[in-house]
Amino acid sequence: MKLIVLDRDGVINHDSDYYIKSPEEWRPIEGSLEAIARLNHGGYTVVVASNQSGLARGYFDIETLSAMHKKMDELLDKIGGHIDAIFYCPHGPDDGCDCRKPKPGMLLEIGQRFNVSLQEVVFIGDSVSDMKAAKNANAQAILVRTGKGIKAEKILKAECEETVPVYDDLAAAVSAIL
Repeated sequence: MKLIVLDRDGVINHDSDYYIKSPEEWRPIEGSLEAIARLNHGGYTVVVASNQSGLARGYFDIETLSAMHKKMDELLDKIGGHIDAIFYCPHGPDDGCDCRKPKPGMLLEIGQRFNVSLQEVVFIGDSVSDMKAAKNANAQAILVRTGKGIKAEKILKAECEETVPVYDDLAAAVSAIL
């Protein structure tokens, strides 16, 4: 199985420092949905792994999160794409869970659920916590410059982390993968 994991906010859709709190605020990054469809057509299983602390903070409820994902699914369906599964951490940063990135719990659960070795899995994200989660789970990390990516790229270089491939956006990363 060819499995690829994507962060959501800042990779698939535009991010906000004030959180994406409604389907109306959920707007895809240009080319991201088409990139997902290309992955699907290339034989990839596409999974989303996203921290959603807005739930714990009371910014939106589970029904609203589901409505955001339904919007994403409907837009993907119109262009022949789909997401195979969505995993999210509903906890706040101080809740001490194992699923909140940069901890590897969410990625480990994905590996178990799909019965794959994470060493063979690419995780595309836009933040330092995404890159650290990939490393902590022994997955392959790719950083995109959308969302928080430009800031994350500078931090990773300053920390002298091992080299992580960096692309302008999800579409460029997918072109390199395919």
